[in-house]
Amino acid sequence: MKSDILSQDVIAAWQTSNRVTEYLFENLPDQLWEKKIPGYPRRTIRMIAGHIHNARCTWIKMIGAHYSIKPPDPIDRRRTNRTTLLSALAKSNKAMTKLLEAGLQQKGLLTINVPWSNIPPDVVHFMAYMVAHEAHHRGQIVLLARELGHGLPSDITNGLWQWKRRRLESSK
Repeated sequence: MKSDILSQDVIAAWQTSNRVTEYLFENLPDQLWEKKIPGYPRRTIRMIAGHIHNARCTWIKMIGAHYSIKPPDPIDRRRTNRTTLLSALAKSNKAMTKLLEAGLQQKGLLTINVPWSNIPPDVVHFMAYMVAHEAHHRGQIVLLARELGHGLPSDITNGLWQWKRRRLESSK
């Protein structure tokens, strides 16, 4: 019983984090997608956005094979747009959820056979790592928007912290 509740909570926390990521990209102003990152003239905010989905795909590919979970296709970080990204995030969210569920059914252990991985091989640490990774990039985008003179409205930045609301949205 206790592990069933934990499993549900792990999945719910992932779904909420995913919804926060979606929320940012649903509301990111169009003019910001093309903005170049100071100090990295060949990188744009669009590329950071695409990286989030592609990183999910990489982990799903590496770990998901153990559970027969096929990763979604990566996207072109240089050309992605809001519609393509949101569609891709929905697919990688679905696959990530399957991966977490499969790991939880194995009593919480995932097989992470990646030589450079510093993640402990349990589902909770893996999920926390993925949440932290995406939160890092969300914060990076908010900071870059400010630095580039296009600070996001407070309803967007505050919305990133409305986890109760995002949780309700993710369960619909």
